[in-house]
Amino acid sequence: MAETSPFYRGYINPADHYSCAYKNYHTASVYAPMAPLVQMSSSGDIMENSSVTLTCSSDANPAAKYTWYKKNGDPDPQPLSKEAELVFRSIQSSDSGEYYCTAENDLGRRTSESISMNVIYGPKTSSVSVSPSGEIVEGGLVTLTCSSDAYPAANYTWYKENEDSPKASGQIFTTTGIYHFNSISSEDRGNYYCKSENQYGQIMSSSLPVDVQYAPRLPSVSVSPSAEIVENSSVNLTCSSDANPAAEYTWYKENEDSPKASGQIFTITDFRPEHSGNYYCEAQNRRGRHNSTLHLIVVAAAWKSVAAGMVSVVLLLVILLAVFLWMRRNKSFTQTSKVGERPDNSAQLHTSPVYGNMLAGAQRQPEEEEDELNYSSIQFSLSQQAALYSNFRPAQPHRQTEDEDEEEGVDYTRVKTDNNSSASGTRRQEDGEDLFALYSTVNKNNLNAT
Repeated sequence: MAETSPFYRGYINPADHYSCAYKNYHTASVYAPMAPLVQMSSSGDIMENSSVTLTCSSDANPAAKYTWYKKNGDPDPQPLSKEAELVFRSIQSSDSGEYYCTAENDLGRRTSESISMNVIYGPKTSSVSVSPSGEIVEGGLVTLTCSSDAYPAANYTWYKENEDSPKASGQIFTTTGIYHFNSISSEDRGNYYCKSENQYGQIMSSSLPVDVQYAPRLPSVSVSPSAEIVENSSVNLTCSSDANPAAEYTWYKENEDSPKASGQIFTITDFRPEHSGNYYCEAQNRRGRHNSTLHLIVVAAAWKSVAAGMVSVVLLLVILLAVFLWMRRNKSFTQTSKVGERPDNSAQLHTSPVYGNMLAGAQRQPEEEEDELNYSSIQFSLSQQAALYSNFRPAQPHRQTEDEDEEEGVDYTRVKTDNNSSASGTRRQEDGEDLFALYSTVNKNNLNAT
C-alpha cells in the first residue's frame, strides 16, 4: 500500500511493518511489538528464600515498554512491575503462582504466555480440626482433619498425647490428613495432634482435645469402716462411677420411695438395727443412669447377745459349783459327826486315825498337793466324849528349812474336855474348866508326831 501524503491515517495491522521514503531515502520499518517471550533465571525447583528473575522481551519498533502481572482471577489485575525484568531477591512461598507480561509501543500491545513459578518449602503451618465440632457422644462417627501449608504436599501422622505410637489405625502415614472413628468409644477420648512432613521439613500441630461423652458405668460402692458395723457408730457409704460428664449421685433404701441422701458420700452418724437393709446409689448424667446395691447389717448386736448368753452360762456354772462345794462340805461334816458318835472305851489316846489321815495326805499325787483343811476325831476314855479337831497341811514335795518347819510344818490341835480328868499334855485351869492342849507336830519329811 502506498500513501503519498506525509501522514498516514488508517487501520494499522500489528503484524505489519510500516516505513516511508522520500526520493532515494527509505526509513526503517516501524511495527507493533511481537509476542513477548518470558524467561526465568532458575531452572528446576525454586527453593524458598532463593533469588529468581523473570525477563520479558519482544521485538518492536519503536521499542516496547513492559509490564508484569500475576494471575489471581482478577479481571483488572494490578501491575507488579513496569520493567523488562521482574526480580525476586528472596522468593517466598507466597510468590508461587503464574506470571505474564505485556509489551507495548505506539503501534500496539501484546501479551505473553503465562509462566508458572512454584516455590518449594517445608510445612509452614499444621492445624487440626474435629467433626462434628459440638458434643461427641459415644458410638458416633467422628473425623479428625490435619492440614498444612507445604510444597510438595505433606504427609501426615496422627498421635495421641502420652502415647508414642501413631494413632492412625496401624497406618503410619495418611496423605489426606483425615482420620475416621466409625464408632468412637470412651477409650478414644484424649488429646490428638498430627505431624506434617515432606522432604524439605516437618512441623507438629497443636493438640486437639476429643471429649467423648457417655452414660455412667456400673457404680462401685464401699463402706467405711470396712469391718463389722458396730451399733451406734458412724458409717460412711461411698459411691463412684466412671461417667462423662461427671455423674451426680443419689442414695436410696430398698422399699422406700424418697431418697435418703444426695452426693457421692452418704453418712449415717448413729447406726442402729433399724438401719439394716439394702441401700443403692444411682449415678446419673444427661447421657443416662446406672444403679448399684449394697447390703448393710448390724452384726455387733448379735455378738452382744452371744456375750450376754455366755455371761449367763458362766454365772450358772459358778452357782452350781458353789452348791456342789457346799454340799460336799456338809457331807464331810456329817461323816465327821458320825465318827465322833462311835463308842470307844479305850483308856489311851488313839492317834492312829490322825496318822492315817496324815499318811494319806502325804501319799497324794502332786496334782492334789494343794492346801486343804482336814478334820480328824480323837477320843479319850473320859466320861464325856470330846471332839478333837486337827488342822494340818499335806507334805510338800521339797524340804523346808528349820525356820520354815517351825512356822509352816507344825500344826496345833486343841482339845477341850468338860471334866477334871488328867491327860497327857499341858493342863491349865480357866474359869472352872479343864483345858487340855494337845500339840501335834507333823514332820513333812518323815511324818513323826510328838
